[in-house]
Amino acid sequence: MIVLSANEVAELLPMTDAIQIVRKAMIGVSNHEANLPLRHVVEVGGVNKLGIMPGVLKDGGTYGVKLLSLFPENPAKGLSSHTGAMVLFDPETGAPNAMMSADALTAIRTAAASAAATDALAREDSHTLAIIGTGEQAESHVAAMCEIRDISEVRVAGRDQIKANAFIERICADFPQITFSAAKDAQSAVKDVDIVCTTTSAAKPIMFGDWLVPGCHVNAVGASLPIVQEIDQSVLTVSEVFVDYRPSAFAQAREIIDALENGTITKSDILAEIGEVFSGAHPGRSGANAITLYRSLGVASQDLASAEFVMDQAIKRGVGIAASVT
Repeated sequence: MIVLSANEVAELLPMTDAIQIVRKAMIGVSNHEANLPLRHVVEVGGVNKLGIMPGVLKDGGTYGVKLLSLFPENPAKGLSSHTGAMVLFDPETGAPNAMMSADALTAIRTAAASAAATDALAREDSHTLAIIGTGEQAESHVAAMCEIRDISEVRVAGRDQIKANAFIERICADFPQITFSAAKDAQSAVKDVDIVCTTTSAAKPIMFGDWLVPGCHVNAVGASLPIVQEIDQSVLTVSEVFVDYRPSAFAQAREIIDALENGTITKSDILAEIGEVFSGAHPGRSGANAITLYRSLGVASQDLASAEFVMDQAIKRGVGIAASVT
């Protein structure tokens, strides 16, 4: 079994490759090729949780499980709020053949999924970006958006202005072509921008539909459990809504669950899974003035396909530590 650190995962999974890997994986999801049980969550004390995400890419193919600790208070300690391990198994023998950092894998594949969705749904002339949040996902989303659009301006909003400024100071050197600014709040950050990415752990909505301008695209990615919620139901009603996987969206996206229960939307208002857009089964954005929303929960196929690529690259390059499991 190969064991790979976060740094090794990041080195072996460039964003350009990750975008294409996730895109292909999501087409497979929408073609019903994958076996994807819903994310299972175990309470481990206080606000902390263990997320368990098993899956199979296709019958008889790559399978594995991601074990991810969700510790919301970790960022205050200088640690990631999402930390854990991804394990892949040999489809021929059932033996574990790779274990790698889930922190890096999650950060890269989530941003890559947003980038692939943005490439399919955002206007071609999009060049301004609002990032809501100042953590690891915020940073990876800046890099991902720059892979698929010519971004010239980024506005950053967080709960703490000091952290927003520190985030900009940390990241701006990597993107000298971009003008960064710290917005006073989320509403001012999203005003008149082309692309919005929400990457927070907010328990209650921090973005509302009447803030969004015609033609913008939104990636809502921070809330992966029904106990948290980044966007208000009004975002659903003003947007053309696309999801990564309908079963998880209907069961684990708080704003969608509530909007369905109170009749604000129906299931037909979820226009398509993003894999259907990638494959051409759905046309995506209806026009230049439409507001599009990609509601991402994250699915195991993204992890499995990305982890398989990382493992293959590690074997080719001789990277990682060989460990016996017997």
